[in-house]
Amino acid sequence: MKIGILQCGHTPDAVHAVHGDFDALFHHIFKDHGFTFETFNVVDMAFPEAPTDADGWLVTGSRHGAYEDHAFIPPLEDLIRAIHADGRPMIGICFGHQIIAQAMGGTVEKFSGGWAIGRHDYQFDGLGEAALNAWHQDQVVARPEGAKTIASSAFCENAALVYGDKIMTVQPHPEIRNPVVESYLAAFHGSQKYPADLLARAAKEVDRPNDETRVATMLAEFLKTRKVPA
Repeated sequence: MKIGILQCGHTPDAVHAVHGDFDALFHHIFKDHGFTFETFNVVDMAFPEAPTDADGWLVTGSRHGAYEDHAFIPPLEDLIRAIHADGRPMIGICFGHQIIAQAMGGTVEKFSGGWAIGRHDYQFDGLGEAALNAWHQDQVVARPEGAKTIASSAFCENAALVYGDKIMTVQPHPEIRNPVVESYLAAFHGSQKYPADLLARAAKEVDRPNDETRVATMLAEFLKTRKVPA
């Protein structure tokens, strides 16, 4: 099964040097699921010709906000709606979760509760409690019509959404494993961009095991079978 990766941003240089770009992170977590991949750097205005260019689609994270004025966002939203209309399965992670919701009629905002950085616990339908690494301030604050919440936490109400059997999205990052978080923390050490207390908390928990394998399997099974956890 060929998965088209719609790459909406690039990893920081220090992370890229060790782990590669976002597409490489997804290659790693899906390496045992029999997928082939083609990357389209939509953030750089490199788009596929049609939804039929892949059997399924993945929309990545980004440092940009879904509601910001960037040239790639309107055509990406058009493509998301076209993929949905065509019926091919699609998953979205972090910014991907948000831009899909926005394209489908939901609302994304900068969350008043601040940032999520590092390990967070979520309650997933069908999986129970799962810990994943997060790195975001924006959230989906209003679901599109027809979307169902399948994971939440005290910090993030709409942590994962499904749209029938066509789309599944998650706010945290199953592809950002603990070694990747360590590289992010090193890249932003001493930076004023993120709250110092949250960076410190994430550093203290970076050795705790997470559930990225379970969540990656859920996403892979959705792409292959359209199965939604219940």
